Amino acid sequence: MATPGSTDGETPEVKITRRIAELGDWRGDALARIRKLIHDADPEVVEEWKWRGVPVWSHGGILCTGETYKQVVKLTFAKGAALPDPGKLFNASLEGNLRRAIDLHDGGKLDEAAFKQLIRDAIAANVAARAKRKRS
Repeated sequence: MATPGSTDGETPEVKITRRIAELGDWRGDALARIRKLIHDADPEVVEEWKWRGVPVWSHGGILCTGETYKQVVKLTFAKGAALPDPGKLFNASLEGNLRRAIDLHDGGKLDEAAFKQLIRDAIAANVAARAKRKRS
């Protein structure tokens, strides 16, 4: 049975796993590590496959995407501008009013505890926005 984000019968989980394997370099390793951190922070996270091949993690709305480019793995948080960032993780797309991104480079370090908290904060923002819409 097809799941959300799938048009060919393959689950998004299978597609993301395949993407990680196909990359076969530091980008695949980074994406796999990010995926694990997201699942550690939120065991109920939903994996989706959107926009012709972009891994997306959602819970009550989009949390973040995981785009891979030649020189960077970009984690874009849909509502990043509204999230606290005490760990100073956001380092890209800082000029926008809504989104914020984390660009990971080969050999770059990521504060894993701060990243998991960012995921939990993104979930809380989605849940609060949904509750506000229901009250309106």
